[in-house]
Amino acid sequence: MWRLHRAIPSLLIHNRISTLRPLCCAATASKHEIQHSSEELLPSLDLPVPIPSLKHEYIDGFPKPDPKYSETIVAVPREFTGKSVAARERKDGRVPSILFEQEKGEEGGNKRLISVKKSQIWKLVRQLGSQFFLSRLFELEVRKDFEGEDCLEKVRVLPRLLHLHPTTDEVLNVTFMRAPSSALLKINVPLLFRGEDVCPGLRKGGYLQTLRRTVQYMCPADIVPPYIDVDLSELDVEKKLFLRDLKVHPSLVCILSSDQPICKIKGSRSSEHRKPK
Repeated sequence: MWRLHRAIPSLLIHNRISTLRPLCCAATASKHEIQHSSEELLPSLDLPVPIPSLKHEYIDGFPKPDPKYSETIVAVPREFTGKSVAARERKDGRVPSILFEQEKGEEGGNKRLISVKKSQIWKLVRQLGSQFFLSRLFELEVRKDFEGEDCLEKVRVLPRLLHLHPTTDEVLNVTFMRAPSSALLKINVPLLFRGEDVCPGLRKGGYLQTLRRTVQYMCPADIVPPYIDVDLSELDVEKKLFLRDLKVHPSLVCILSSDQPICKIKGSRSSEHRKPK
């Protein structure tokens, strides 16, 4: 149980969520129907939980992945690990990577060492942005070699971790998580702020204080949102938006408390620094 508590982000503990419970489904769902996802644990929030045995689809009005960025990532097996091996891989134009499955809210199930083309990953990160790259599903093919056609494994994946060089932004490592339709994935979904041009608080000279740039959700693998819209069009000075104000697909379950603030319109910076008479 101690290991499981360590797997939950510290922010959940800060919000006084001190107990864990197995992911529960509807009373009619059998153990066999939820075996792929019941290992993933959720905090004890009074929220609906998506049922993995149901078919989930994108709904009009909610963000969908842009098909123009759909791409199959090609990988090859990698036998060894270590700093010298990773350095050699990068020198040869490859990025050392890991392919795994999510187990009990932790990373590391059914690991497979792979390498991917640095040019392909860098292109996708540059096109999408690093946060949006991590909320996008891709097809991944593990082949014997990059030029060959022999496929060892073909699977849908979600990029889980991306390590960039702090000064050059070179892609150093990337970790992929298998994302079959039966999976419930824990995802940090980026927030996309809209409506600045008509925001009452901004038009009055205020400025946007961003308190969160991503929000963590439990999400059925078939409907991973590329982002979540944040509507600023009615936000006035000194007003806040909270997690409960976000409009998301009904099958998504937010892990954090709905009372967590997302952003606030502050008064003008000049007025804040103005000395009282």
